[in-house]
Amino acid sequence: MNKDIQYAGFWIRFFASFLDTLFLALPIGIVIYLLSDGHWFDLAQYQQNIQMAMSGNTHALDHQPRTSLGWEFLFEASVLLVSMVFWREWRGATPGKKFVHIKVVDAKTYKDIDNKQALTRSIGYIPSTLLLGLGFLLIAFRKDKRALHDLLAGTAVIYSTS
Repeated sequence: MNKDIQYAGFWIRFFASFLDTLFLALPIGIVIYLLSDGHWFDLAQYQQNIQMAMSGNTHALDHQPRTSLGWEFLFEASVLLVSMVFWREWRGATPGKKFVHIKVVDAKTYKDIDNKQALTRSIGYIPSTLLLGLGFLLIAFRKDKRALHDLLAGTAVIYSTS
């Protein structure tokens, strides 16, 4: 382990992810929703569920909104593609990571990640999430602050010196 390297912990990574949701995923989601002419998901059902839940109705989630897997796939692929472009152009950082001065690097060399690592890392979010979020909690317990998706892709998230 390089002594000059400072690994990014859970909360700074969480904040960067929140910023990326606001500045990457949300705008992409709006564009995809508009392109789908409302067929991606049933926004009216979401609104009804929220109103029912806010009024204390215990059956608020009995009727789930219909969704289109095709449009969902397009959204997920678009977010992945845009993230990979940022990782390539901003040397391992998305806007959220850039804002908090962290970046994704190869765990052994601390150099820029390649497209295979980027893709593996992105797909690795699925098991990190499906395991009740435990894949993300690894960050809190590992000295190198690597989550499950980092371990799968051979990446680490470190503070950027530039």
